[in-house]
Amino acid sequence: MRITISGLPGSGTTSLGKALSAELGFTFISAGEVFRACAKERNMDLGAFGRLAESDPSIDRLIDERQKEIGMSSDNIIIEGRLAGRMVENADLRIWLTASPECRSKRIADRDIQDGDTATAVTIERERSEAQRYRSYYGIEIGDLSCYDMVLSSERFGRASLVFIVITAINELINR
Repeated sequence: MRITISGLPGSGTTSLGKALSAELGFTFISAGEVFRACAKERNMDLGAFGRLAESDPSIDRLIDERQKEIGMSSDNIIIEGRLAGRMVENADLRIWLTASPECRSKRIADRDIQDGDTATAVTIERERSEAQRYRSYYGIEIGDLSCYDMVLSSERFGRASLVFIVITAINELINR
């Protein structure tokens, strides 16, 4: 089974992916962690690295292509990334997580040890940059959620509830 989890920065995609991976024993691949690691390797913050990716399409394309290859060639895998639901064509379940900008900014501030205003500014810039690149590279409008099987609020439901909801959906798919 191939499961994709997508959402805007701070929506909880990595947390849900890791929790599902542990629960199901599936391999977990995170495009966001790869992106953050690449920024760190270059001693850049996410905003600056996003701006670099705007002028160097090879950065996004490398991450997206690698994610696609892994997702299409592996079984029992969870692929987390903004475009995972669109890139992994043979996914069995595509999930999009939502949360308000305020909630996401707070999570990002806590995760990246930033003050709230910095996290909000970096998040807004990152989202703008990513939306522009996805539109330019692939013709994707990130706000179009029509390809997803499930759209869930990580602000309304905690991690344990989200895991329960997704596992219920997986069991339904398996039992069909």
